[in-house]
Amino acid sequence: MEESKRQKQVAGVLQEEMNDIFLRMGLNMINGGMISISAVKVTPDLLEARFYLSLFQVKDPEAVLAKIEVRKGEMRKELGSRVKQQLRRIPELKFFKDDTLDHVFKMEEIFKKINEERNQ
Repeated sequence: MEESKRQKQVAGVLQEEMNDIFLRMGLNMINGGMISISAVKVTPDLLEARFYLSLFQVKDPEAVLAKIEVRKGEMRKELGSRVKQQLRRIPELKFFKDDTLDHVFKMEEIFKKINEERNQ
């Protein structure tokens, strides 16, 4: 099902605010790796926001997600104080690893191998 205009607007606001919260809380750099929010999806009832995190040079993605989960309540409270004028209820926050980059790198490797085999 396609996202509504309101879902997209709310997702944009949440992504912008959460990026700033991550920066202020020091969650954008963990264990020498870089973390950024690549996408936000909001349910049609606006009660759940799914944040997809892009992890660059992170050795243990599960540990990073666990560290973020521990601070989720603190982040939701901060988010609530920032968007209370725009939303009636602050959505429940869920965090997922965005593995799009992993797929891109795998596809590049596959194409590189195919081109090498063709050239031989």
